[in-house]
Amino acid sequence: MFNLHTLGWHSFQQLCLSVSREVLGQTVQSFLDTNDGGRDGAFSGIWSQQNGESLSGRFVIQCKFTARAGYALTPSDLEEEFSKVRRLVDKSECDVYILMTNAGVSGATELKLKEKFNEAGVKDIRIFGVTWLENQIRESKRLRMMVPRVYGLGDLSQILDERAYAQAAAVLESMREDLAKVVLTESYRKAAKALDVYRFVLIVGEPASGKTTIASLLAMSSADQWGASVVKLATPQSVVERWNPHEKSQLFWIDDAFGVTQYESPLVSGWNHILNEVKTILRQGNRVVMTSRDYIYNRARKELKEGVFPLFQESQVVIDVHDLSVDERRQILYNHLKLGRQSPKFRAAVKPYLDSVAKHNRFIPEIARRLADPFFTKNLYLSEWSLANFVDKREQFLMDICKELDTDSKAALALIYMSNGRLPSPISLIPVEDEALRRLHSNLGACIAALEALRGSLAVYATSDGESFWTFKHPTIGDAYSAMLRESPELLGIYVRGSDIEKLMRQITCGDMGIDNAVVLPSSLFALLIERLVAFKSSSAYKTEWMSGWGARRELLGFLARRCNKQFLEAYLAADRKLIESIVEPMLYLDFSVEIDLAIRLFKLDLLPEDRRRTLAENVSKYACDGDDARVLSDPELRSLLNDKELSRLREAVRTKVLPRIEEVRLEHQANRAPDDDPEWHMRRFTQLLSAITESYPQSRRISNIVKRERLQVQEWIDENPTEADSSTSREITVDEPSVSNGVSRSIFDDVDE
Repeated sequence: MFNLHTLGWHSFQQLCLSVSREVLGQTVQSFLDTNDGGRDGAFSGIWSQQNGESLSGRFVIQCKFTARAGYALTPSDLEEEFSKVRRLVDKSECDVYILMTNAGVSGATELKLKEKFNEAGVKDIRIFGVTWLENQIRESKRLRMMVPRVYGLGDLSQILDERAYAQAAAVLESMREDLAKVVLTESYRKAAKALDVYRFVLIVGEPASGKTTIASLLAMSSADQWGASVVKLATPQSVVERWNPHEKSQLFWIDDAFGVTQYESPLVSGWNHILNEVKTILRQGNRVVMTSRDYIYNRARKELKEGVFPLFQESQVVIDVHDLSVDERRQILYNHLKLGRQSPKFRAAVKPYLDSVAKHNRFIPEIARRLADPFFTKNLYLSEWSLANFVDKREQFLMDICKELDTDSKAALALIYMSNGRLPSPISLIPVEDEALRRLHSNLGACIAALEALRGSLAVYATSDGESFWTFKHPTIGDAYSAMLRESPELLGIYVRGSDIEKLMRQITCGDMGIDNAVVLPSSLFALLIERLVAFKSSSAYKTEWMSGWGARRELLGFLARRCNKQFLEAYLAADRKLIESIVEPMLYLDFSVEIDLAIRLFKLDLLPEDRRRTLAENVSKYACDGDDARVLSDPELRSLLNDKELSRLREAVRTKVLPRIEEVRLEHQANRAPDDDPEWHMRRFTQLLSAITESYPQSRRISNIVKRERLQVQEWIDENPTEADSSTSREITVDEPSVSNGVSRSIFDDVDE
């Protein structure tokens, strides 16, 4: 049932010691070096077995590992152990001998072994073979979590209960290969604790640092330990769409929540819009796991409404994946090589250098994956220097690999990149994509064949959010392709012509806007892009005509506001003369208004005409005077659009017109609350107004007292209108603490080539 022969001696020993603690109920002292004296573990005391029999004295545990599948143990395999046991008995250190092995043990062999150990002076012997060990793993959820690699070594349909497997199979089956290589790190332990306590965790780290691996293990653990329905999603909106209010044990997993290889402002805006629903989802007992590259999260947190969702401010739920210990690195490297596609000859040749690879300060888990795949090492000369270079120059190395691909493979990667890293399957090309392939000297049939050839190395076929698609095996491959684009003007032109316009807007900048990993478009391609943007009137993300038009406009304005330099904006405004007129009359909820964002940007660049500036100033000032939205008073950037006279007039209007009817304004806000709205979230615009009034008149005691009174009234109303009671129960993910290692001298890589 479980391929325990692939664990390696070190992980098998950890499994045996975990079995001793969990199943046998013993706290075991471990001896992990080559001079263990015939003991892999030991304890003393009384062991009460399930059949009522008790054993007492000094116990010795010996783990016998074999890398041969289906191997049957013979007495000759333990010949050296018999003499070691005699010495332990002579020193009164062995009364009971426990042998654990992943080999098969026949009844006849067990009798012969017991005779031999009795002759050596052992009072009692217990032998546990592969069948017994597999039964313990199958029956114990806690044990599986202590050695989580077994999730990837067995049949998930036999490990998970029927309901959990049916709901999680599409997501988790595709990750079995990665789960088989997983290593319990300190970052994982912190993430598991955060998920239990807060029901939410955001895993942040540099590219290829193991964020998705931790998330996959959390998902598997949740499905196994408390029957969670695992739903892997890509966008904020899909969380709301897939949320089932009647199910209290869903786990929502969102990889690259704020962008895959670069910051994507529309995703952050989407999260801001649904944070109220996320709070309700968590209160009902569901869980949310997000991942993000560190530089993307650092950019995103500036726009995330942390006041609306305070969990983003909690250091306990934002887990930074970094500083793997040397032992963790060794185990990661061992697991990938042992279960990778390299030949025993390669593993034997690279073995002398593996410890130095693990100790390299630029080692990340992705290095282990590449080193275990012949696709990445076919031209690698094995020496300490070349392997150090392989680790140190990992970005350039991957870029060189991509450059050396055949024409059709390059075109296949181009298709994935032009689809923003998510190429829907079955593949159906739009005319501009078909034209792009022609310019790349390829065609759809050749690209499909190339994708199959690249499967597992540079590309992977995945399922998420109920959809199947081709994507990069790892986002760093997208980074490498982006670097290739930046070096090739001809390739860049094909990319601009052939990419879906919505996806293109999330990958490029017009001029250098300081966005990491963005493809910077030169001015020579501005005209081509403007032609495509002006024609962009509907978004494929929405089905209804009105929403499709609204979504397209929102994407366009966000792109112009955040990813374009002055030269491009001047050229675009000349081509789309109605644009400015459309942004000076924004709707309510100014915190989420891309019209406001673009207007601020144009104003800073002296591209907003004075008459349009006045119109915008009048409109946002009216919202404040009506008590509806005070962003113009609280946001310094929006406030900068008003001249001194306009600002003074606005503040006076708030004092003389809003303040006298402040109670009425509060009651209007309270009355407009929808039943599902979180009351504190719903009143945020009113409390923003109160803060703006205080800031405008900091010396006025009378105004300060009015504001304090209103804040108390708001809090009383919030307390009287509680949200749905927290129905979450503690669903702790069991995490085994690392075993104590006493002077390890045997290398973990000792059997990597077997």
